[in-house]
Amino acid sequence: MAFGITRQALTEWKQLAGQGEIAFLTHFWLDERFPTCTSVTKVGCSNVSKLEKWGAKYGLKPEWIHRRDKYPHFDLLGDMQREILKKEGLEGQLINLGYSIRQ
Repeated sequence: MAFGITRQALTEWKQLAGQGEIAFLTHFWLDERFPTCTSVTKVGCSNVSKLEKWGAKYGLKPEWIHRRDKYPHFDLLGDMQREILKKEGLEGQLINLGYSIRQ
């Protein structure tokens, strides 16, 4: 279940990702399959090749991309989420949940 996200942040993320930019969106999230995680970062880009290349920098596999809608994205959780956001200079997203930032 996603919550704590503004319509503006979601719209901005969709616009950036839809334009082929690498876009980040972090929000609160609860799922009983991942009881230790309380947030998720969606890293999206409509240019799947660009998204795959970005993910490869962090050891993310192309088959982990969610491709079921017009906004292909990786879901980052837990330690991986924190490590990648820190390397991208976006660790503030874990503090200010719900903001979309372009790379």
